[in-house]
Amino acid sequence: MAQTMTGTGLPKGFRGAELGWPQLDRIPRPPHRVPLLGDVLGASGRTPLQDTLGHARRLGPIFRRKAFGREVVFTWGADLVADLADESRFAKHVGLGVANLRPVAGDGLFTAYNHEPNWQLAHDVLAPGFNREAMESYHGTMLAVAGQLTDRWDREVTAGRAVDVPGDMTKLTMETIARTGFGHDFGSFERPRPHPFVTAMVGTLSYAQRLNTVPSPLLLRPAARRNEADIAYLNRTVDDLIRARRTASGGPDGDGDLLDRMLRTTHPVTGERLSPQNVRRQVITFLVAGHETTSGALSFALYYLARHPDVAARARAEVDRVWGGAAVPGYDQVAKLRHVRRILDESLRLWPTAPGISREARQDTVLAGTHPMLRGAWTLVLTPMLHRDPAVWGADADRFDPDRFEAKAVRSRPAHTYKPFGTGARACIGRQFALHEATLVLGLLLRRYELASDPDYRLRVAERLTLMPQGLRLRLTRRVAAPGVASAPVVDEAPSESGCPVRGTGD
Repeated sequence: MAQTMTGTGLPKGFRGAELGWPQLDRIPRPPHRVPLLGDVLGASGRTPLQDTLGHARRLGPIFRRKAFGREVVFTWGADLVADLADESRFAKHVGLGVANLRPVAGDGLFTAYNHEPNWQLAHDVLAPGFNREAMESYHGTMLAVAGQLTDRWDREVTAGRAVDVPGDMTKLTMETIARTGFGHDFGSFERPRPHPFVTAMVGTLSYAQRLNTVPSPLLLRPAARRNEADIAYLNRTVDDLIRARRTASGGPDGDGDLLDRMLRTTHPVTGERLSPQNVRRQVITFLVAGHETTSGALSFALYYLARHPDVAARARAEVDRVWGGAAVPGYDQVAKLRHVRRILDESLRLWPTAPGISREARQDTVLAGTHPMLRGAWTLVLTPMLHRDPAVWGADADRFDPDRFEAKAVRSRPAHTYKPFGTGARACIGRQFALHEATLVLGLLLRRYELASDPDYRLRVAERLTLMPQGLRLRLTRRVAAPGVASAPVVDEAPSESGCPVRGTGD
């Protein structure tokens, strides 16, 4: 039988063509592959990403791993990722853990396949919910939720207790997205334990992660039953939320919060509306993605601030100078915290809380002029390794240094070397929301507290598709702010690499 030729000029029957990588043998893999099991020696089911980062350091900017019959090509070299960012040749690939979330999120913005029409419909309807006017309207609610956090932390300070950073950041960001986007109060700060919605959500994320590390879902049957119960609870909670809004809502316009837009806004060109099922999926998507990654980003930033008191002191001085004696900062004052924002950017560089970007070939092509890929072939970009590429970030790429994001340094780096919010048309629609919220919260906490970590604590990173520092507790001291400090003029700087306009972006 004659072999079918591809656009790369290589026969489809060539080694690796079943994966869409005709020259798969040219891509390094770990030694000592075990028949049937694959590259599982020394692997951990709890930290698969961190295991893979170890292989990345040994094997280089493109490599492959196989587990239980499934082989994945990983990339992280800056030249490879820059090529994968070409939207004319590559697109988002929904696979691995993201695809495992489709039973709960379906064709929501984050989990939709590229061919599903509801992605573009939802993106076009919801994008105005993240423009400047909308963002400014969320600012007061963000301040109110942050006030609940500081009230809680003040009580812990008085009692002489350390604060649970990941737990409290999760409460903060969940309340913020729920109230600003959907007018719903989970009462997180009044509860001794996480809200059941958060517990169910963490359960679904953890189950999706575990599916990637077992040879068959049948081995997770008890966990699968718990996952079904978690999904049912998420659906019931969101259905109740939507039902209450439908009952209470009045006018014909969808110019209120995100839920108003989902329920009442039509597409500006086609006149279509989101279906009731898709509204539920979008609400779940925003509640999960809108808080999970931001809580991780804040937690890592607070870890680094506590470990680097010189950086914290510089940031605190900036807050005092820029916000002055104002009781609460205005919306525009948040963007003036340049150094605080650089701390956040550097924390996201070292530990991007959404640690991978999957990209697939739109057509037969050759990646970076070296690796042939057939249409539909895909690779997982390891963002934490991209952000540590010594060719871009230097020999000290593992060191925390917010000055990497000074304007001159940003301009000197090649494009597509910093990707904490994804890339291209499917990049995170809510990134400006997340960055404003996180910068505001860090500014408020720095102005109010001195931070100290346990000197014996060693950073452990929990994986549940997203990343979070595990077991991080800080001891706080209330500080006396410098009275009546006037705001200083701010020199214009280049935009941060993670900030760009909302237009043309989605999830």
